[in-house]
Amino acid sequence: MNDPPPEPIVLRDRRDPVVVVPYDPVWPETFATLRRPIAQALGELAAGIEHVGSTAVPGLAAKPIVDMDVVIRHEDDFPQVAARLAALGYVYLGDLGIAERHAFRATPDTPRHHLYVCAAGSAPLRAHLALRDALRADPALADAYGKLKYDLAKRFRLDVDAYVDGKTAFIMQALIDARKVKRRARRR
Repeated sequence: MNDPPPEPIVLRDRRDPVVVVPYDPVWPETFATLRRPIAQALGELAAGIEHVGSTAVPGLAAKPIVDMDVVIRHEDDFPQVAARLAALGYVYLGDLGIAERHAFRATPDTPRHHLYVCAAGSAPLRAHLALRDALRADPALADAYGKLKYDLAKRFRLDVDAYVDGKTAFIMQALIDARKVKRRARRR
């Protein structure tokens, strides 16, 4: 029996300053450490757990916060997934303005991370994976993105929304270019 999805909790968090740091080779280990209890709790409900975002790209500067996508097979599985994540201490935050993506806040005793749940094939999941893979495949693109992030963090240290907005055009262009590369590869 599928229960209704949990109601998101609206938080009035204090905003930390935007800090971008050089790549830390510990980030993949942090992801692996965070992944273990989630994978164990979700079992077959999780089709996969992906390390996404800048901390998933070797050599890329990033905010020191690991981004993770839990991939579920069907959106209908979400209520059960949310219940199991709640048992681990995660708090459901809703979609945070991005349809087809469910955000969760972790407990303060874990390394800093963002946890999202997306159905397989959803637009947010495809975008996360495409951007990560494009940055991994193109060191010049990753370098340009890192420089942009340093610049934005310096300019918008106390305004995370402006920092995020400042990255949007770059990300959109990178996703467009990645789609073009993928299409060309299929034609060969």
